[in-house]
Amino acid sequence: MKSFSESYKKAGVDVTAGYKAVELMKVHVKRTVTDGVLSGIGGFGGLFEPDLTGIKKPVFVSGTDGVGTKLKIAFLMDKHDTIGIDCVAMCVNDIICCGAKPQFFLDYIAVGKNYPEKVAAIVSGIADGCVQSECALIGGETAEMPGFYPVDEYDVAGFAVGVVDKDKILKPETQKAGDVLIAIKSSGVHSNGFSLIRKVFTVNEQTLARHFSDLGTTLGECLLTPTKIYVKPVLSVIDQVNVKAISHITGGGFYENIPRSLPEGISARIERNSVQILPIFDLIARTGHIPERDMFNTFNMGVGMTMSVDKNDADKTVEILNNSGVEAYILGELINSDEGVIID
Repeated sequence: MKSFSESYKKAGVDVTAGYKAVELMKVHVKRTVTDGVLSGIGGFGGLFEPDLTGIKKPVFVSGTDGVGTKLKIAFLMDKHDTIGIDCVAMCVNDIICCGAKPQFFLDYIAVGKNYPEKVAAIVSGIADGCVQSECALIGGETAEMPGFYPVDEYDVAGFAVGVVDKDKILKPETQKAGDVLIAIKSSGVHSNGFSLIRKVFTVNEQTLARHFSDLGTTLGECLLTPTKIYVKPVLSVIDQVNVKAISHITGGGFYENIPRSLPEGISARIERNSVQILPIFDLIARTGHIPERDMFNTFNMGVGMTMSVDKNDADKTVEILNNSGVEAYILGELINSDEGVIID
C-alpha cells in the first residue's frame, strides 16, 4: 500500500505524483542496465558489482556536477528531454580525464512542483547520456520543494563513479616540450557560460525563437544542443596510444582548464588560427562585444576536450578519434614555459 498524506498535499507536496514519475521513468532506467547492476530503483541505495577482470589495482574515480543556468533555456523552450544528457556528460567527461571508465550514475532532481511527465522527460535524457557513456543509472532522488523553486522550474545534478587500474592512470607529469595537443570538437556551447549568454542575448522566448543563418537553426535550438559525451572515443584512444593528459574544457575555457593537466614549467602554445571556432561563439562575441581573451576564458570555443600525446602519436590519435565518431585535429604543442596557455 502506497502512502498518502492529504495534509502534505495541501502544503504543496503530492507524493502520488512522485509515484507516477517513478513509474514513467522506469522504462528509461531499464535502457541503462548493465551487467553490474544488482538492484532496481526504489531502494535506499543502488547496488553495483563492477567487473574488475584484468584490473590488478582498481581505483575508483568520482565526479559530480550540474547543468547550471542552461536550464533557463530549457524552461523557456519547454523542452526537457536533452538536459539530462548535459548532466551526465559533465560528470563522465571529467572521469575519463583520469583514464577511468564510467560504471554508474545517480541523479538528483529538485522541482517546484512534480509534473510526472516532465520529470520522466528529464530522466529520459539522463538515460540517453548513460547509454552513450555505457554506465548504468542505478538510483536517484526527486524532491518536490514548493516555495523553494517556482512551480515550473527545477534543478538537476548528478554523480558518477568510474574505475581504472592504478597502473593505467594517466600521468600528466610525463608531459614535455614538443608533445602535441589534440583538440576534440565540441557539439556547441555545452553547459558553461550561460549566465553570460543570457545577458548578451537578453534571453526570452522571442530571442530563442529567432533563426540565424550562421547557425542554421534558431538560437534556442543551438544553445540547447546537448554536451558531447566523449567516453567511447577517448577510451578507444587510451587503449591504443600513450595518452599523457586530458583536459575537459568547461567553465573557465582554455585558460583555466588546459593548465589543470600541465606539469610545472610546461605550457600549451596554440595558434589562434588553428582553433576551429564554431559559429555560435562568433555570434556571442559579436553581439555582446566580448573581447577574445574573455571568450577563450569563458567558453570551449568549439573544443570540448584536449589530449596531450607524443608528437609521434599525434596523427594516429587524430585518426582514431575521427574514426570513433568525433572530429579531432592538432591544436598546438607543449613548450617550456610557466604561462599556462599561450594563444597567438
